[in-house]
Amino acid sequence: MDPTSPKPAAVVLSVECLRGSCTADEWTGGLLQTGDIVEELTVGNSPSLRAPFKKGAAGVQKVLRRSYERNETFVLVRVRRGTGRPAELQACIVPDDSAAAAKKKKKKKKQCELRAISDPNYAFGFYDRTETDCLRLQASRNTRMLNELYSAPLQDGYVSYSWERKMQETLLVPNSSCFLCILFLLQGSDQDASPCDNDLENTLSRANGWLQASQASGVPLVFMNIQTESLLTKISGGAASSKVNSGSLSDMSNIATTSLYGFEDYHGVDIGVARAVRLWHAPLGGEFVIEIKIKDCDIKLGFALSRMEEGFIYISSVDEDEDTPSTRSGLSHLYREAKSSARLLVISRISNQKVHPWLVSSTGAIRCYDTISLSHKLSLHRRAKVPIIVHLFSWDKERGGSSSSSLKTNLSRPLNSTEPDISLARDQDEYQVLQAIPSLQRDAAAELSFRFRDFSIPDI
Repeated sequence: MDPTSPKPAAVVLSVECLRGSCTADEWTGGLLQTGDIVEELTVGNSPSLRAPFKKGAAGVQKVLRRSYERNETFVLVRVRRGTGRPAELQACIVPDDSAAAAKKKKKKKKQCELRAISDPNYAFGFYDRTETDCLRLQASRNTRMLNELYSAPLQDGYVSYSWERKMQETLLVPNSSCFLCILFLLQGSDQDASPCDNDLENTLSRANGWLQASQASGVPLVFMNIQTESLLTKISGGAASSKVNSGSLSDMSNIATTSLYGFEDYHGVDIGVARAVRLWHAPLGGEFVIEIKIKDCDIKLGFALSRMEEGFIYISSVDEDEDTPSTRSGLSHLYREAKSSARLLVISRISNQKVHPWLVSSTGAIRCYDTISLSHKLSLHRRAKVPIIVHLFSWDKERGGSSSSSLKTNLSRPLNSTEPDISLARDQDEYQVLQAIPSLQRDAAAELSFRFRDFSIPDI
């Protein structure tokens, strides 16, 4: 060896931060930092080890592994930072299950790491460095902290959620949403059809017209949202008003306003994309529930159902008999109150099943429920003496927008209260459907079952 050549720098045992704490205390001096020079280690009940450490990081790893196998996991680490005073940290020995340790296939024995007792998220190990490198790392703390800031990723993952319990406890009807929608298919086209029939504006206009007509007919609906949906179909000839060339993006502008466009797949088959329109709407004041109880002596329910042109089911008439289920439940009183206000009692659910229209076909026919089958099911309820649960669209915006806490308070009132449960406001100017802001809150928050109250019926 040349005596004039510089001597190799002395190697010391230094700290290597593996995972930072949740509060980033490793950058403020509260925890050990990468580059800290280890001066002393106290592992379990063994005597303290002082620098220089035999075989460096490999020797210390062997000591940690043996101590972990003896269930002696406590470690006290004392380090030195430059010319400053020493720092120390209490930690425990844990197996290193990280991906970096798993890649070391040549080592049969599992590696160990240390985690701070004060913050188990902070993990560190030991690494052999020269003292010059350690001092350089300590001096570059601010720069490394900024690099860590800009490169620190945000972790995401999956957490379990009690869906069944939430849907049972928080929904107006368990396992059934309060969202209402209707899908408008594009108008059926043929060779003689007008070009405007294949225009997206035509489908949008029909959706807009249906909503306006429903509101004008007395259905308390408010507009929520509208969207287009792409449905795949097979076309031939000139059925599509536009075609997309897979090799050119310039054709995209041709389909911006069309309801049906086509393209060829890799096998030369003509595929059409029909653009339907889905209209989301909601009751003006939400939904409210009426329970119609059946007695053994009942021979009729006391009300009749009809269907509007727009597909909604509503109460069309009630009997004046005071001993019918409709009168005892308060339905007759609500009907007379609605009729005097030129409004309809629209049914949204029967026995918790939605009965509103949900599809407009390409021929323009509205898919909705048949009043004959509904009347048959109601008659079966009467014959089986099973109470009928009816949900109605509410006109009362204040009731629909009430908070869950106030609704629970209302439900906790005595069942023999003489205060009417539901009233229909008579102010004709109250119903401004185009400016109303709907509220989709449930009527019985955190209640597994509904509580019903008899209505006070005025003398007639």
